[in-house]
Amino acid sequence: MFEVVGSPLCVASSDGQKVYDRLAAALKADQDVLLSFHNVTVLTAAFLNAAVGQLYGTFSEKKIRSLLKIEDAEQDDLALLKRVVDNAKLYFKDPQRFNQAVREILENENNAP
Repeated sequence: MFEVVGSPLCVASSDGQKVYDRLAAALKADQDVLLSFHNVTVLTAAFLNAAVGQLYGTFSEKKIRSLLKIEDAEQDDLALLKRVVDNAKLYFKDPQRFNQAVREILENENNAP
């Protein structure tokens, strides 16, 4: 990720999109791909949603698991990645239902006293 982003700060979804583009190209070509967290000092869910989460809207979980390998990740980075992946799988399973649930939660929060 450091090589693609050019910084140890993996925070912006636009930078995550650059990583996604590389990962998606490799997966489309059925190539093994290594996602390294080496030299990454700051990581956000927004970045990971763009970089990894959206893969689940394009590729099967089986394909992702068989071709994508993670390396050099700290425990907290792995925990964040797991949360992003779990949410992505839920979202892409039924995007309309997911979006409706989010709208309802936001409406309830806005109407709270």
